[in-house]
Amino acid sequence: MKSLWIVFISVFIAELGDKTQLATLMFATEMQVNKWAIFAASSAALVLSSLLAVLLGSHLSEWINPRIIKIIAGIGFIAIGIITLIGARA
Repeated sequence: MKSLWIVFISVFIAELGDKTQLATLMFATEMQVNKWAIFAASSAALVLSSLLAVLLGSHLSEWINPRIIKIIAGIGFIAIGIITLIGARA
């Protein structure tokens, strides 16, 4: 149960203010669209992308040491952060 909460909190915090959430926010500003449909579609998209991540991660861990996957993911996040900081200066 502890890992469930760790995953929930990690994903929840990571999703706050990201590009996907901002895109959903922009779709919701349209007056003529059904807000529940936007919620359902964005929720389904997050569920599907999470499913793909779990499936890919479980298969990758059969061939690649999970520690190496975590290191690669960490490097990727750092690279994205640096690129974002450089872009913010421009």
